[in-house]
Formats: sequence, C-alpha cells, structure tokens
Amino acid sequence: MVAFSFTVPLTRAALGGLDPLFIGAGRAVVAATLAAGTLALTRQRLPHGTQWARLAVVAAGVVAGFPLLTSYALQEVPASHCAVVTATLPAATAVIAVLRTGERPARAFWLFAALGALAAVGFAVLQGGGTVHLQRADLLLVLAVLACAVGYAEGGVISRELGSWQTISWALVLAAPAMAALSAVSLAAHPPSATPTQWLCFAYLACISMFLGFVAWYRGLAIGPIAQVSQVQLAQPVLTITWAGLLLGEQITWLTVVGGLAVVACAAGASSSRARTARARPS
Repeated sequence: MVAFSFTVPLTRAALGGLDPLFIGAGRAVVAATLAAGTLALTRQRLPHGTQWARLAVVAAGVVAGFPLLTSYALQEVPASHCAVVTATLPAATAVIAVLRTGERPARAFWLFAALGALAAVGFAVLQGGGTVHLQRADLLLVLAVLACAVGYAEGGVISRELGSWQTISWALVLAAPAMAALSAVSLAAHPPSATPTQWLCFAYLACISMFLGFVAWYRGLAIGPIAQVSQVQLAQPVLTITWAGLLLGEQITWLTVVGGLAVVACAAGASSSRARTARARPS
C-alpha cells in the first residue's frame, strides 16, 4: 500500500517530460523484463489451461488498464484529485471479490460501498466547478478503478494457485508484446524530453509500482479474504494526497480533505460490515 501510494504523484511528475502512453506502457515493458528474468532464473513452470485466460484478465486490469487510464487522466487533473476519486478502489475490489468468490455480505456492505462511490462522484463534480457534467478525466479514473478492481480480485484468487510474485510476473510477460508495441508508437510520435528526476520517477513506476509492490500485495490478497484485505488500501489516498502536497506542491484544499475523508469513511463502513458478516458465519 505504501509503495502504491507514490504511484499517482510520481506519474504526475513524469508527465512533464514523458508521453502518457509511454508512461503507462513503457513501465510495463521494464517490469516485464524484470519478471521474465526472475521467472527464468527460478525455473518456474508455465501456467496451464484456463490460468492463461485468468492471467489475461489480471494483465488487462493492472498492467494495461489502470496505468494507461490514470496516466491520461493526470494530464488534466492534479494528483490529489486523482487520489480522492480512486479512493473507491478498496470498495470496488471488495465488491468484485464478493461476486468472484460467491460470498454473501450484509446489506450494509452494499450501502456503504454505494455511498462511497457517490461521495467520490460528488467530489469530482464540486471540484470541477459544481457543474452537472464530470470531467473527461473523471470518466477515465472511474474506468481505471473498475479495471484495477477486477485485476486485484482475479489476481488474489489465482495467486493462491501460482504464488504472488509468479502471478504478477506471468501477467507482465503476457502483456509485454502489446505494451512494447504501444511504447514504440509513443516513442516514434513523442520522443522523450525528460529530466533525470522524471526518469527516476519512471523507474520507480516500472520497478516498484508495476512489479515489486504487487509481490507483497498479491501475497496479502492470497492469504485473504480478498474483500477484507483490500481495505488496507483505505490509507492510500491519504498518503497519496500527502505526497502530492510535499513532492508536487499541490494545494490541499478543504474540499479535497473532506472528499477524501468521506470516501474513506464509506469504504471503512463497507469493510466493517463485511467483516461482521464473515465472523457471523459458522466455520
């Protein structure tokens, strides 16, 4: 969670000299190189049968979907705005996990999850000047949350079969050809003009956010329950907003703070409702 909390502000910083398509796709190519080397050195067995299709779902969500969508969204909105809207990710992950695993939480869980989504949308509307139309970036962020939630939930399930670092490694390798092609297109159209600091931000996104952070994250989700463990990310938007203020000098307004607290409170309610339901079940 701490590793992921730097992703949004560092993506925002890297956009000063790198194309969003290259940031989203290029970091996956670097991470896939690390993953392929690790898989080869440890002589891991190939996934089999439907595991490849499930790894494709993971790759689509966390290797391609979330990085690309957030990179484009951060061209238009500050990192703190992105952090609040994506604060619905823990609740979204819990919902997808419930649907994926067939669990049946209490009605209160669904109520808090819905309130959290409404709080995030309300924040986005007010942040955009109070108009009834959301910004294009907000649509991209909502799609990013959905993609990532699916990737988290499916990754947590398949990590119980393949292992945590093996899951993200195979997902990266599977997505590598497409990500390499997108990176080449970006480099041809928009040659990089990044500073050393911006390249360091990109390196963090590739090595930590796209690879090493997932090793620990999928391990935690595999231990599970996925819906409950995913709520650890409730602290992530708070940290992200803090890093955005410290590293990027973004102004932290009362609206940002209230919006973030509202989303976190609703997601916490969803988490506690689910936990009470789980404890109430006979073993």
